[in-house]
Amino acid sequence: MDCNETRTHLMDRRRGNLAADRASAVDAHLADCAACRHEQAADAQLSVLLEKNLSRPRAPASLKRALEGRWLEPPRPKPIVRSWARVGGMTAAMAAGAAMVLATLLVLRERATDTTLVAEAVNDHLRVLYSDRPVEVESGGIHRVKPWFEGRLDFAPIVEFGGNDDFPLEGGSVGYFIDRKAATFVFKRRLHEITLFVFRAEGLHWPVVGLRPIGAAQGTFATSRGFHVALWRQGDLGYALVSDMNEADLLTLGALIAVPSKE
Repeated sequence: MDCNETRTHLMDRRRGNLAADRASAVDAHLADCAACRHEQAADAQLSVLLEKNLSRPRAPASLKRALEGRWLEPPRPKPIVRSWARVGGMTAAMAAGAAMVLATLLVLRERATDTTLVAEAVNDHLRVLYSDRPVEVESGGIHRVKPWFEGRLDFAPIVEFGGNDDFPLEGGSVGYFIDRKAATFVFKRRLHEITLFVFRAEGLHWPVVGLRPIGAAQGTFATSRGFHVALWRQGDLGYALVSDMNEADLLTLGALIAVPSKE
């Protein structure tokens, strides 16, 4: 097992996701390779720091106060009205209250989902920035970079844009997005580094409100810790585009990447 293959399995090895024979091969390589041991230690430390500082979405204070005011208000004694009309009114009020709670929970879940995906995209972008080897295959065009992923991923990344004078493609590597491997493409814009992650979309809770056009797709745009993040889904694949460059440039690049499928 060479250095490139070993480094694609480092995170799986730490998480215990490798088969026994492959884990043994990774361990054997690490025992003999100081450079890969350094990469393993650096990435492990970065993962710890990112997990400690990962933001956790919280309900807005105004929403908490509104819910407390509605549900924690002391009940007022009322005369008992024994009529079907009164029972019907109470049932309608209870149904309306349940609907409001359900709507509130859905909004909170939507915000938490969006925040989780954005935070993951920024963390993974930082891993690329801090890596000693941000790209494992140097760019010679998209038709050189894409075939390199064959055998290293359990899906084929669909990316047709191979860079241009405004957004040159530097290369690619294997990364992670939450619990799955991702094809990582690194672009440049003057002095700005731009990371595109392509990964399997199933099993993730994608936002369904607040969508905006990103090329041929519908997605979301957010800012976190000084980085802009564009997220969208096309077919079975998810895309996360991250950089500290301005919003207009990031969305311009997103439109070049999110083109209609040729199939």
